Amino acid sequence: MKNIVEGSMAVAEAVKLCEPGVIAVYPITPQTHIAEDLAQIVANGELDSEVINVESEHSAMAACIGAVATGVRAYTTTSSQGLAFMHELLFVASGMRLPVVMTVVNRSLSAPLNIWNDQQDSMSERDCGWIQLYVENAQEAFDTQIQAFKIAEQTSVPVMLCMDGFVISHTFENVSYLDKKTVKKFLPDFKPEISLNPSKPVSMGTLATPEYFMQFRKEQNEAVYAAKDVIKSVHREYAAISKRSYGNGLIEKVALDGKKFALITIGSVTGTAREYLPKDFGIIKVKAMRPFPTDEVIGVCKELSSVGVIEKDISVGLEGALYTEIKAALYGSGCSTKVSGHIAGLGGRDITPKDMQSVFEKIRQGKTGTEWVC
Repeated sequence: MKNIVEGSMAVAEAVKLCEPGVIAVYPITPQTHIAEDLAQIVANGELDSEVINVESEHSAMAACIGAVATGVRAYTTTSSQGLAFMHELLFVASGMRLPVVMTVVNRSLSAPLNIWNDQQDSMSERDCGWIQLYVENAQEAFDTQIQAFKIAEQTSVPVMLCMDGFVISHTFENVSYLDKKTVKKFLPDFKPEISLNPSKPVSMGTLATPEYFMQFRKEQNEAVYAAKDVIKSVHREYAAISKRSYGNGLIEKVALDGKKFALITIGSVTGTAREYLPKDFGIIKVKAMRPFPTDEVIGVCKELSSVGVIEKDISVGLEGALYTEIKAALYGSGCSTKVSGHIAGLGGRDITPKDMQSVFEKIRQGKTGTEWVC
């Protein structure tokens, strides 16, 4: 059944169907609607969950860590400065291998103060040990949010679902829901093998001296990298019950057959690219920023003459984060495909048809290096 809903409501509905026992919330634009919708859902008796109105985003993540460590499925959501305030505890959640699930409604970071969309906030946390999945629209946000809980619990790695603020969170779209029975079958009750329990004492998050710390981090890295297979498996399983799929769960190819050129996208800018895509171009949509789909990117790009990356972030002093990853994948494999980077849409700046045509032309010319689209 299709529902004309705000993107935030689609996410809240997906979370409701996943039945977290704890929802820790603190308001920040443009995330607030998700927290408000979930609080209303619980107040209406549609979900049996403990909504904790914490004093900060730092406390929201702390509450989720405590809940999941004791065997309770937990969820939170944030944006921008709120995510930055969580920074310390993001490493705690991932280092303790706790399957916390969080929605990041992407928004620019201050200063100067700006509440509009770009992806600087989540890109700045790409090395914190969380799986990062980016979505193009409200339907993909609904579908990926449900998958995120299963991916997290099967890998013991926390998952961050990233959706563009306002562009997705505050826009009304047609979204098809799944029923509670179907989701329950797809996502059984959370039953961790290890949790804090007085009857079976364990230690979690203890001191690791130098001879042990590096081994822990190595195992964590291997777990995140191995999550690629779980993401693909969960995506296939979800596609079978929903009849909706997004590539293989890591990347998605759009109109790429027989093309020499491609635009590499992430998040909602993919929709803009679809609208203005020339006949000689395809799109490669990156869905997973972590674990990064290196092999998949190489496999798709190796037959192309030239590709360009368009993204709403900047690793200040260098280039776009996704552009860096794409270059490392292709040039590290010996691939001869030309790669260019295009920084666009920072602070919510419009990406116009003229901007898109300029990007496409530079890709055709086989340009390399970084261009600011402004």
